[in-house]
Amino acid sequence: MPAPVRESDVEKYLVRQVKALGGEVRKVKWIGRDGAPDRLVMLPVLECYDRFIVRGPIWVELKRPGGKAKFPSDARERRQAREHERMRKMGQRVEVIDSFEGVDEVLR
Repeated sequence: MPAPVRESDVEKYLVRQVKALGGEVRKVKWIGRDGAPDRLVMLPVLECYDRFIVRGPIWVELKRPGGKAKFPSDARERRQAREHERMRKMGQRVEVIDSFEGVDEVLR
């Protein structure tokens, strides 16, 4: 029986997939901001025919598989949901990922 997938496995997969696209993943430490995402994904500009496609930064919160809550239940999850919403209102893209499939979906 295979070992269960851990959050660190999803993180390694995220880093591999982003690097394959020519991008970088940075771990971010926030001061005074509980609940803020702790990964920053930066992807290169794409050249498509006669135009460029600029892909902005993606703030990523990684969770253990199955740990992505639709309705935050404890104080920590509520703080995270509030902080993510605050960042989205400022025009930032914030994603919560808890699986390999989630990584693929975000990087599409």
